[in-house]
Amino acid sequence: MNKLKYIFYGFIVMMVAACSEEDILDLQPINNISVDASFTTPALIQSTINGMYNAAAIGTYNSGAANGGRGYVWGAAFVQQGDNRGEDVVNNATFYQLTYTATYDPTTANNVYYWIDGYRLINRCNLVIEGVTKAVDNGIITSAVGDNYIGQAKFLRAITHFELAIHFARPYQHTANASHTGIPYREVGVDTQDEINNEVTKPRNTVAEVYAKVLADLNEAEAKITSTSLTYASKNAAIAFKTRVYLHMRNWAKVIEEGKKLDGKYTLTAHPGTVFVSSYSNTESIFSMLQAATLNPGVNAALASQYKRRELVCISPIIWRDPEWLADDKRRFESASDPLAMVFTSTSGSRKYTNKYKDVTNYTDASPVIRYAEVLLNMAEAYARTGDATNGLALLNAVRNRALADPTTQAYTGFGSDADLVKAILKERRIEFLMEGRRWADIHRLQKDDIAPIDGIPAKVANGNPPASAFVLGTPYTGPYGVTAIPYDDAKFVWPIPQDEINSNPNLEQNPGW
Repeated sequence: MNKLKYIFYGFIVMMVAACSEEDILDLQPINNISVDASFTTPALIQSTINGMYNAAAIGTYNSGAANGGRGYVWGAAFVQQGDNRGEDVVNNATFYQLTYTATYDPTTANNVYYWIDGYRLINRCNLVIEGVTKAVDNGIITSAVGDNYIGQAKFLRAITHFELAIHFARPYQHTANASHTGIPYREVGVDTQDEINNEVTKPRNTVAEVYAKVLADLNEAEAKITSTSLTYASKNAAIAFKTRVYLHMRNWAKVIEEGKKLDGKYTLTAHPGTVFVSSYSNTESIFSMLQAATLNPGVNAALASQYKRRELVCISPIIWRDPEWLADDKRRFESASDPLAMVFTSTSGSRKYTNKYKDVTNYTDASPVIRYAEVLLNMAEAYARTGDATNGLALLNAVRNRALADPTTQAYTGFGSDADLVKAILKERRIEFLMEGRRWADIHRLQKDDIAPIDGIPAKVANGNPPASAFVLGTPYTGPYGVTAIPYDDAKFVWPIPQDEINSNPNLEQNPGW
């Protein structure tokens, strides 16, 4: 069965907390029930929702459980691939080398399974929407409960399509009306041969269509969701994510409008490290993926495994030595007497590593998807780009000041121009979200920017272990670079559509140059 069919058939209900003795005698085991049966009782429906989140956090690799999950799409892989496509980390080994050096092709596992697990998750979401709708019609659950589940499924469907779009399609501003090729936006749950036959030839939507559908799903999620849990989609998560989408669309007014809805809902933690010391209980995190001792991507993907225990990716000297990242910034290091000391970084072999993900035994650190600091910086940039330097500066300082050793003397007091303020906000994003997977998204959206344009994928430090001298502070890093920049017009700027998908679907156009 081809890859597309594998995606569609990959619906398995997981994460059932417990079974009675009667359940053990069921002829159809609870961990391998049909899609229709999944929506026949409130308990099974809840288990199916948990399975949807499980798929978002874990994924599979090389199509088999024996290889374990790699955290596609919203677990560890979201962070790792987003980091390694940018220049602010260095891949020390071979694990992410094809991503880091942009030497991937239509058969490379990392980008292939990003696509496969992304659409597998999307199909689960579509099946949930359809199954829950029928369950409400049949009186199995109330419409209020059903709306909450449907809203969560539409949230995950929206953000997954968006994430795939920024890897497999050109940015929104590539054409004047975003009429260029995007990705297929799938809204039909597939679990029968007839549905496969109907959906297998679906072509790619335009980028404009993808973004419009993403926003429509997020608006519905905002309207329907009643959950307030950090590790389940919430109304506020839908709002926060809309600020991210509108930022990519350069719709500054909508970024501000959506962001204001969260006024008073969240607060920045007083210390920037609290978010990562208490990743499931803080005032700032909006939506994170649950990772538990019995449910995580394991040694080959868990964030604490890859970034701390195995030290496969270090901080790049490019950002480490940037003079706008002050030497005494709390996001570098602190006194050993501080209970939050070494929250962000650690040193090994004279190289600098992130310390945001700490549990190297059970891999329970939450995978951060969006937090309030991003919403504030999204709004700060929108204000600055529309000439409101007062609000732009205030929100920039709100995020930055808590990390300063002495905000009274180190806080920004003003800039020579709105453009300079925008550039400072963009630099702050690189510092604040370092090793959280956010760099690629900014590289993607800043192509052809009018203030701080990036041409393609920036040059990077050579794949491998940088020398100790590369991390000495005092001057900006000026090289050497071992990975050359890739111009925006190069085919490698976007990932190729997996070859098996192209072979299966005659209407699925490959990205130019591949």
